[in-house]
Amino acid sequence: MPPATFPGTGLRFGRIPVTNVQPVIEDGAFPAKAVRGAGIFVTAVVFREGHDAVGATAVLFDPSGTEVERTPLRPLGKGSDAWGGVLTPSTVGAWSFTVEGWSDPYATWAHNAQVKINAGVDVDVMLAEGSQLLDKAAKSAPQQVDAKIFKHAAKALADTFANVNDRLAAGTGALVRGAVARFPLRDFVTSSPHYPLQVERDAAGRGAWYEFFPRSEGAKRDPVTGEWSSGTLATAAQRLPAVAAMGFDVIYLPPIHPIGTLNRKGANNTLTPGPGDPGSPWAIGSADGGHDAIHPDLGTFADFDAFVAAADELKLEVALDLALQCAPDHPWATAHPEWFTTRVDGTIAYAENPPKKYQDIYPLNFDNDPAGLSAEILRIVRLWISHGVKIFRVDNPHTKPVWFWEWLIGTVNEHNPEVVFLAEAFTRPAMMAALGRAGFQQSYSYFTWRNTKEELEEYLHHVSRKSAAYFRPNFFVNTPDILTEFLQYGGPAAFKIRAILAAMGSPLWGMYAGYELYEHVARPGSEENINNEKYEYKDRDFAAAEVAGKSLAPFITVLNRIRRAHPALLDLENLTLHESSDEATLVFSKHKNIAATATAPARKDTIIVVINVDPHSMREGQVVLDLDALELDGLSPDGTFKVDELITGATWNWGKKNYFRLDAHLEPAHILHVRR
Repeated sequence: MPPATFPGTGLRFGRIPVTNVQPVIEDGAFPAKAVRGAGIFVTAVVFREGHDAVGATAVLFDPSGTEVERTPLRPLGKGSDAWGGVLTPSTVGAWSFTVEGWSDPYATWAHNAQVKINAGVDVDVMLAEGSQLLDKAAKSAPQQVDAKIFKHAAKALADTFANVNDRLAAGTGALVRGAVARFPLRDFVTSSPHYPLQVERDAAGRGAWYEFFPRSEGAKRDPVTGEWSSGTLATAAQRLPAVAAMGFDVIYLPPIHPIGTLNRKGANNTLTPGPGDPGSPWAIGSADGGHDAIHPDLGTFADFDAFVAAADELKLEVALDLALQCAPDHPWATAHPEWFTTRVDGTIAYAENPPKKYQDIYPLNFDNDPAGLSAEILRIVRLWISHGVKIFRVDNPHTKPVWFWEWLIGTVNEHNPEVVFLAEAFTRPAMMAALGRAGFQQSYSYFTWRNTKEELEEYLHHVSRKSAAYFRPNFFVNTPDILTEFLQYGGPAAFKIRAILAAMGSPLWGMYAGYELYEHVARPGSEENINNEKYEYKDRDFAAAEVAGKSLAPFITVLNRIRRAHPALLDLENLTLHESSDEATLVFSKHKNIAATATAPARKDTIIVVINVDPHSMREGQVVLDLDALELDGLSPDGTFKVDELITGATWNWGKKNYFRLDAHLEPAHILHVRR
């Protein structure tokens, strides 16, 4: 026999089942990631027995546990029982959310009444039930205007002298449905558990990164002897205004520590360095110190502090490389041999990533003295935090235990929640996902190798809708290690295409110096630049290239200016793919509803990107837009709306179907703002 009353405890299902709530990581063991002011796409499967209608609501709670937002969810697919909607946390902190499922007596009655009255079945009963339902709603509606609407409709439904269709229309018309939308009639409300959301500052999930080597900024080569003199932190600071003028938010520095002399690499990764070869900055440590020291050629801690201050004046944040590896002459190699792996012949194993070999680098081993090594790394991170570093780009985190990152990032963020960690992890999906769960706020991504329309559509959908709760992708277009074939052989058009895709497709994107100069020549048989800056100095003349019209910097500036002007581009989960008839033309939009403030009314921001991803051709065809995703307030009588082309300044009338023609060698993309 069933229980006389619903027991309500100890069961996996409530009265209204609420299942598969997202974003939830491992049943709430880790918080889903969020950024202040960014929309979080919440979904759940909500259903009930029988044929009665159900509804769903997402509820957001601030760090104090106070309910601050309640958002009705909408059905995501006919027959799927899936519901979705957006919650928007407004401040940094440990937030949470739930999803409520409920039986919808009004939707159930309205559907049944329409069907039965049309068939002439139970007419009086259905109208009476509707009157009773709305009369009850009138007594509990919080707004007087809604109460009056419900009361008037209840009275009309009960008027047995009136026409049946008029009575039904009074109970199902626009006024009543509007009042129900504002004040849903809910029975058997069932809530999911509270699930955690870690809301972080903007830099955790938004920003444009620029990477340069301080030793190259200001480096000079003697025209007679051919010998180089290194740039310094002071000369590198002179490059900062140009970086800021391009619209970047973060200046990322490779390691600035002393570089080992034992097994030092020469130009192009050779094993025979010349006397003036500076070595790889990632081969950290020498007699001059280790991770807690600055290379003598670059300057002192006072010079570093001045560099950080100069960046801060330009509203640039400094990201410092955290490369947990050592040169053979790093002080740790002598003082703590237990922090490394010793081979059977008594030597310390150097780093390898077959077929690559890094004879100048010893990887760390966390299994011999995990407590001692972890404490030392924490000391180092806190040292650099004390000198103004709030962002760490972590080199090869996938070669260290995941537990270590969970501990280190958690420990650091407990006292310094503003500190951001970027995972430089090009590795297996399971490891990249685990690093995100462990606490990394952002990560390098597979975007670098996604080139075709099909590849890009799949990847953009994945990072914006499937993995956003734990993985924030930073779309770097190049690195000192990565010069893809697309860039090697695509010409200037390829550089422009990849910059557009990165800057428009993700709220995080990055670029390594030289990209704006179209540096595209690779070392034979590799994806690395020839004469790689990892192993030598570079003396680039950015200004001369710009004067000669051979620089992408002005276009990069436009892209970053567009990003700053359009908040929709700085969220991750708001991307929608659209159709195009051409196999090499990608179309996506980003939409954001912006709440009213004390100084500005509520508004909508919508960007449509149409881009030819083939750098060698002209493409034309038809774009077919999902108009619902654009949330248009209304179309013109001819079914069109106005868009402003943000690159050229043109204005067009667009509709559901639109012709395009994009020449990769002229302008490979349209970046369109929907005019409201």
